Parts: sequence; structure tokens; C-alpha cells
Amino acid sequence: MIDFFQHLIHEFELPLKNPVLIFSLILLIILLSPILLRRLNIPGIIGLIISGVVIGPHGLNILANNSAIELFSTIGLLYIMFIAGLELDLNEFKANKNKSLLFGIFTFAIPLAIGFPVCHYLLHYDFNASFLTASMFATHTLVAYPIVSKLGISKNQAVAITVGGTILTDTAVLIILAVIIGNSKGSLNQEFWIRLGVSLAIFSVIMFLIIPRIAKWFFRKLESEKHTHYIFVLSVVFFAAFLAEVAGVEAIIGAFVAGLALNKLIPHSSALMNRIEFIGNSLFIPFFLISVGMLVDISVIMNGPTAIIIALTLSVVAICSKWIAALFTQLVFKYSGAQRQLIFGLSGAHAAATLAVILVGYNNNVLDENILNGTIILILITCIVASFATEKAAKKIIVATQDDDTDLIKATEARSEHILLPIEKVEQIEKILEFSIFIKDKKSVNPLSVLTVVSNNDEAEINILKARNKLEAFVKQASASETKVNIITTIDHNAASGIARISREIMADIIVLGWPKQKVGFFDKLIGKKIDDILNSTEKTTFICKLQNQLILHKRIVLVVPPLAEYEKGFEHWLTKMSKLAQELSIPIQLYCNNPTENAIIKIIKELKLSASVTFSLFNDWEDFLILARYIREDDLLILVSARKGAASYMPLLENLPNKLEKHFSSNSRLVIYPQQFSQDHVIERFDDITGEPLNKGIETIQRIGKGIGNIFKK
Repeated sequence: MIDFFQHLIHEFELPLKNPVLIFSLILLIILLSPILLRRLNIPGIIGLIISGVVIGPHGLNILANNSAIELFSTIGLLYIMFIAGLELDLNEFKANKNKSLLFGIFTFAIPLAIGFPVCHYLLHYDFNASFLTASMFATHTLVAYPIVSKLGISKNQAVAITVGGTILTDTAVLIILAVIIGNSKGSLNQEFWIRLGVSLAIFSVIMFLIIPRIAKWFFRKLESEKHTHYIFVLSVVFFAAFLAEVAGVEAIIGAFVAGLALNKLIPHSSALMNRIEFIGNSLFIPFFLISVGMLVDISVIMNGPTAIIIALTLSVVAICSKWIAALFTQLVFKYSGAQRQLIFGLSGAHAAATLAVILVGYNNNVLDENILNGTIILILITCIVASFATEKAAKKIIVATQDDDTDLIKATEARSEHILLPIEKVEQIEKILEFSIFIKDKKSVNPLSVLTVVSNNDEAEINILKARNKLEAFVKQASASETKVNIITTIDHNAASGIARISREIMADIIVLGWPKQKVGFFDKLIGKKIDDILNSTEKTTFICKLQNQLILHKRIVLVVPPLAEYEKGFEHWLTKMSKLAQELSIPIQLYCNNPTENAIIKIIKELKLSASVTFSLFNDWEDFLILARYIREDDLLILVSARKGAASYMPLLENLPNKLEKHFSSNSRLVIYPQQFSQDHVIERFDDITGEPLNKGIETIQRIGKGIGNIFKK
């Protein structure tokens, strides 16, 4: 018994050495720290950093800063940069690349211009030390980015230019680091510049040309092996980080570039993206924040006035210079005060690149211990200030958005959005379900409803059970992307009438259908195709999909819109959904229409602030529709906007276009959109008094007799 207690006491000797106990303690901190500090209105990030200070080697010495902590910290840091690259709205970034460049210049040049004189003339450091310390002020780490991501404003333009500016400033600073170290060693010669330029060029080719091709092949070949997708992505991130180090820059640049390279292949609403964010935000990123706190040594303040003066001077210069850069950005681009504060909050935290610069400088005897200790205090102060500023600014932006009456109406409509997926064959559901998840508004409280209509015969109950069992697997697929799915099985004499009835019962806004079979039987010809029946019996916005390839493999959306489409009730609705799809896939929209429709679309894009990249081409040759074939590529997603009979944009030519798509664009993924034509009340009035049940029963009886006769002849 005594041995047991001695062993127990030994296990709890400080610093802890048992890896299981260490991991348990860190998980407990990750769990409790944000919960406790949330009651005090303190961001969870600060709680994790302060926890690191308390348990670290300079605090209570509960944990030593060993290789295991360093490994998890590195993973967390790379994860932050990777997610920032992955969540970057490339369409928004391309549209604002000049703004990102200008912000990058501001947030790089201003801290450098203020920091160098302060270090050289006030603190009396030599040129190399002053320039390297000043360049440290120019860096920033996206420590507060998880706050922005969690509050759902990561698509805001201020966030886009700040994230874009991060890669520019950090790359420039880390190149300066390599130059200063080379200069201090006397190796700053022509060979150094050639080696750096060639290695960065090779790194860029591998990341932006080779890795995306490998990723596409991998996702296509192992489409069903979902768990391997995550492992593959992690492998790419760490391999990119390694390649960046080999190329002569820091690993964080490699992780960010990996996010950019995989951006188009991992849609924001996908199950894979959900897994990446979940594991990162739950484990790796908190580990990094705790490790940042563990570096802070409060005792340096007690080492005399020099350490305090240097620490306070560095902190004041770092905060003020970043605030001035954010102010200049606000004035130039006419942003709101909340957006300026958001830019300052995101760019104000110094951790990763800052620490890398200072540690490398210290290890190469360019910087002394006072700068190192002062920088660690600076990291704590700036992370706290940046976290508070970011959270406060993000909440202001959310409130300002919700105060807009138009946005409030749109948000109310989005909350009640309901999508219905009638499924005839289970094999068709996976890609259609993914499409529906991408276009679904995340604010909607309604689930995706998957419907199977079973014929009303003696085997109806057995068929219902079979259908439910087959569809259960796809509920898991949707839940992986945090999308609720509701399975509906109903009995009806006719699939079209069953779909129409259920769409009215659940008040569906959108119906997503699979592409119909090309060959139809005699009775199908007699009573009309199922698709036509559904279109005739509902007025909902309807998407008819034939997805040949995974959605992430498409490089462009080609959208063909008929004249007068802008006068349809569902015009804004389908345009918003296509913009959302383009945003999810990070691909542009090539739109073919006439001039009045183009003007109407431009107006809607401005009013609704849609961020998709849209280019227009004039198209009026509807009689010679196949002329478009010369502009369509195999990796295009071809979308035709059609119309129901009686609609403003209806013309007889539209009737045969789906068949032409089937025949001449068979290798392309294709969609046909039928916009909502009337209000929901009108639909109910129009169809309440009409029922096809007696006719359907009779037709079903004839079909059964026909099958029976056919079986006799087969025998």
C-alpha cells in the first residue's frame, strides 16, 4: 500500500512527466477555461493563453515545455494558418486583391517605419538588431481568427483583406529574416539570392500545379472513402510546411499555401471541412494557444527597469503601429469603425511569426535576452488586446447587419427555407444530396427532406421499410456536415402526385430532382413523363440534376438564361442559390443572356451583395442553341434556366432543350432550373380542387395487368 502511494506521489511530481496525465490536464483546461471565462465576458482564447502562463515552466511549473508540447503547438499553429487559407473566399480575395496588397503594404511599412527608429535611436541597438526587431512588429498571427470563424463573419471583406495581407507581410518578414541572418553571417551574396528565388519558384509550382492535380485524382478515385480524405489533407498540410522550410521560408507560409491550394476542392459546407474545423478548434489550436502562454515569463519584469522599459516600448509600438495601419486602411477604403477595429484585432496579435523571428535572431546572436523577454511579454499583451478587439468588432458587425431591414427579411426567409429531394433510385442520391447541402441556407431551421414515394399496392408497407433502411446511410453523410435530414416515405398511386402533395404539406421552397431516364415506356408516354407531371402540379423552384462528376471537380459554372427571366417570381431565388454554389466551390460563373437580363442580374448582385465572380456573354441565338458547344469545356457545370408553360420567359424552344443537353453535352454535369412562377397561395388555390386519384388508380391497374401478361409471355 505504501508503494502504491509513493508511486502516486511520484506521478504528481512537478513538472508532470506522465504523458497520459499531461494530456488529460490539457484537455481539462481546453474544456473548462473558455466556459469559466465566458461568464466574465472574456474571450476563450485569452483563457487558454492565461492557462498556459499559469501551468507553464515560468508559472506553477506543472508542465515543462518539452518536445511533445512543442509538437502539438506546431500542429496547432500550422492548423490556424491552413484553416485561414482554406476559408479564404477566393472570389472575394480576387475581387479585392489590390486592397489586400495595399493593406499588406500599410501593415508592413508602417510598423517597420515606426519600429526601426525606436529600436535604433531610443533603445540603442545596432542596424541588424533594430531592423530585425522592427520587422517583427510588421508580422501578425491570426490568433483571433477562430473568433471570426465562430461568429460567422469570415466572409466579410475586412476579414478577406486582412487574411490576404497576412500572407504578404509574413512572407516579406520571413524573407527579411533570412536576409538579416545571412548578412550577420557574411553570406549575403549572389548565390544566396539565386538559391532563395529558385527554391521559392519550385515550391510554388509544386503547391499550385502538382498538389491540386493529385488531390483531384485522390478525391475522384476514393470518393466513398471519406475518412481517408481527412488523412490526405493533413498529409498535404505538413508536407507543404516541410517544403516551405526547405525553400527557405517558415512552415506557416507552407500551411497557408496548402489551404489556398486545396481551397477549391474543400467547399465550406462539406463534411470534410466540418471535420477539419472540428478537430482543429477542439484540440490542435487550443494546444497552440496554451503553448504560447507557456512561453511567457512574468518574472522578467522583476529583472530591473531595462526589461520593463523594453517590454513596454515594444508592446506600445506593436499595438500603435498596427492600429495606425488599420486606420489608414479604413480611410482609403471607406470602411466602418467596426471594420477598422476588426482589421486591427485580426492583425494586432503577435505570436507565431513574431516568435520565429525573435528566436532565430536570438539563437544567431543578433538579438539579446532583453529583446527576447520583452517580445514574450508583447505576445501576451497583444494576444489579449487583439482578442478583445476582434470579438467586440465582430459583434458590432453582426448587429449592424441584422439592423438592416432588407437583411432581416432575407434572414427570416432563410430560416424557413425547406428543400425537398424526391428520390427514385438510391444510387442517385449522394451527389444530389451534396448539391442540396451546398445551396441550403445555413440559417434555415428546417432539415433537408428526402422523399420516397411508394406505390399503393399490397407490398406498400414492405417497400416503405426497404426505402427507409436504404436512406438511413445518407442521413449520416449529411450529419457529417452538420445538416439535418428528414426521411419521408409516403404511399401514392402516382409518384408525381405524391411529390406534389408532400411539397405542399411541408411547405417546401425548392424541389431537387434527379435527371429522368432517356427511354420511356408506353404508359409513361400516355400519361406524360414524371418530371412534366411534377412541374405541372407544383410551382416550386425546381432543380433537375445530372451530376456526372463530383461538384468539387468543376472549374466553372456556365449559366444560360432565357429572355425575360428577370420577370419570374423565382428569379432572385435561383440566382442567389447559384451564387452560393459558386462561392462554395470557389469557381466563377460564365453567364449567357441578353442585355436586359444582364442588367437585371447585375442589379440583383449589387442589391443582395452576392460575392460570386460573374462574367457575361451576349446570347440571343436560341434557335441555334448548340452554338454554345464551342464554348463549353468538359469540366464545366452547365446550367439552363428554363420556364413552365404560361411563364413570362416561356418559349416553345425551351421544351426540347433538356433533350439536346442530354444528347450533345452527355459528358458534362448539367442542371435545368424551373423558377417559381406564382406565390404559394396561388398554387394552393390552383391545385386544391384537382385530383388525379381515380385516373391514377385505373392506370396503375392497367400497368399491373400489362406486367402480368408480359410475365406470361416470358415464361
